[in-house]
Amino acid sequence: MEINCQEVVRELSNYIDEAVDPALRREIAAHLSLCKHCTAIYDGTKNVIRLVGDERTFELPAGFGDRLRSKLAKESAKG
Repeated sequence: MEINCQEVVRELSNYIDEAVDPALRREIAAHLSLCKHCTAIYDGTKNVIRLVGDERTFELPAGFGDRLRSKLAKESAKG
């Protein structure tokens, strides 16, 4: 069985949680060793999980929320 990128991305959270069967885990690991695109998604997903699980809080720069809302409003108006 050879796994494709779509299947890898669909199973990444289970792979990270070690909730896939050993055969699928080997297939995903082999795919990640060869596919830079999926490896980037895997690394990014792990980073997001680490950040969300981090109990520290960060002070945002003054006006950040207003700038973010403005940018999001502009982006949603485009599409």
